[in-house]
Amino acid sequence: MNNAKLLADLLIAATALTTPFFHATPTANALGMEGFLAHRRTITRHVSKTKALVARNLTYTVTATCYQAIPGQTDSEPFVTADNSRIKPHYGSKKRWMALSRDLLKPWGGPFKFGEKVHVRGLSPKLDGVYTVHDTMNRRHHHCMDVLTHRNEKFDIFQKGVKIQPIAAR
Repeated sequence: MNNAKLLADLLIAATALTTPFFHATPTANALGMEGFLAHRRTITRHVSKTKALVARNLTYTVTATCYQAIPGQTDSEPFVTADNSRIKPHYGSKKRWMALSRDLLKPWGGPFKFGEKVHVRGLSPKLDGVYTVHDTMNRRHHHCMDVLTHRNEKFDIFQKGVKIQPIAAR
């Protein structure tokens, strides 16, 4: 997008320079082409950095559940996640993997990316902590998260009001 804006600015400046009005001698305060474009670049960079900083500090309230890597709760390949990570056969909740609903994931317009670390609070004292986003939920779910657990762990979770927050990359 920045390249398109820069190209548009160049075309506007070139058109302005070819008109007869601009062939007159420049005034003392004229910046020229470099000054015109340098001002535009500075504003564009400043705005994009500001947006990135604001988006990282948000906390989202979701409904949390748990799921196991079995065909009844996943698709036909239960040990392959949406980002093509492989779940080992002897996995457990200590693995700290999670699935998010599509409205929270980047490919569908949400704020979270696959592989991103997320801090989870309000689930349970044993399961609160840092999780990695590896999977997505069925499209019927909105503002939800699923924690990957093993079927032998006997977790039965349906918790509303769980807080999730992206962890800023350092």
